Amino acid sequence: MSNIDFIREETAANIGNFLVGRLLPFRQKRSIGPFVFIDHMGPACLADHENLDIGPHPHIGLSTLTYLFEGSIFHRDSLGTAMEITPGAVNWMTGGKGVTHSERTPEHLRQRDKFLHGLQIWVALPKALEFMEPEFHHTEAKDIPAWEENGVKYKLVAGEAFGKKSPVPVYSKLYMIEIKTTEEALIDIRGELYGESGLYILEGEIESNGHQYGAKQILITKDAHLCSFTMKANTTVYIFGGEPFPEERFIYWNFVATDKQTIEEAKERWKNHQFPTVPGDDGYVPLPGY
Repeated sequence: MSNIDFIREETAANIGNFLVGRLLPFRQKRSIGPFVFIDHMGPACLADHENLDIGPHPHIGLSTLTYLFEGSIFHRDSLGTAMEITPGAVNWMTGGKGVTHSERTPEHLRQRDKFLHGLQIWVALPKALEFMEPEFHHTEAKDIPAWEENGVKYKLVAGEAFGKKSPVPVYSKLYMIEIKTTEEALIDIRGELYGESGLYILEGEIESNGHQYGAKQILITKDAHLCSFTMKANTTVYIFGGEPFPEERFIYWNFVATDKQTIEEAKERWKNHQFPTVPGDDGYVPLPGY
């Protein structure tokens, strides 16, 4: 990648009873295009008495994207959705003016050993859509655009790039791309991307401008259209990016907004149990500090 502006190692963070590697945000960089939050979940082997249990919690002003490499998560939300997500599929939930959801190990896996590995992502909504009605959309793995060029495998998980469009219904100009190699390969995608980009190395190694970068690093550039790098054998990378918004985003807990007052109002709504509830899940995650 040309003109790398930031190099970042993922850092540990707790979400409920599960440890994740946080890629975004960090002090020097609060967003990449419209992406404001990226967590790498796992890889984790959970014993028969261990389960992912993130109880009902709220979101406003964003869309969440869940993409698994291995394992399974059962999603419920206040729209009435009850959906198991499996590897390669995409759960896209838009919070808008307010949605509540939970994420748990499915019942059929709760009493056995299981594995969980994937990405959880937040994409800020454009200012004009911050208060839109909440939505949920599930895209099966078979419907994600996938292709191969010169032995390199590509998937367009979300957004638009390479003259292709993912069926995931995004609300801004963005892309999330998976690239996999089994042999060393030059990835010259100059002119295919736009805005700013983050390249996350899930496994393996890449080389750019004579420098080597390894697993669990994210490289960020403001000049995505100049993206070119060499992937070593057996490497997997994810590229996130797009056009940044002109307005700053404020983030508190699970709330994203263009003004702090909206976040303060959401905090009071959650404390006073004024968000919609999740059918089939009567849990409640308290507001941090209360």
